[in-house]
Amino acid sequence: MDAGTMGAFIASVRKERGMTQAELAVKLYVSDKTVSKWERGVSLS
Repeated sequence: MDAGTMGAFIASVRKERGMTQAELAVKLYVSDKTVSKWERGVSLS
């Protein structure tokens, strides 16, 4: 799975659950900027 596909999946699931990027970031112990990078397909790490 490439970064773009993974990012779209993360964004889709997050939105289905009614979460913001910041809320997801808190649950995953990462920054909201990291979640944004994942969703944009810029980075997977």
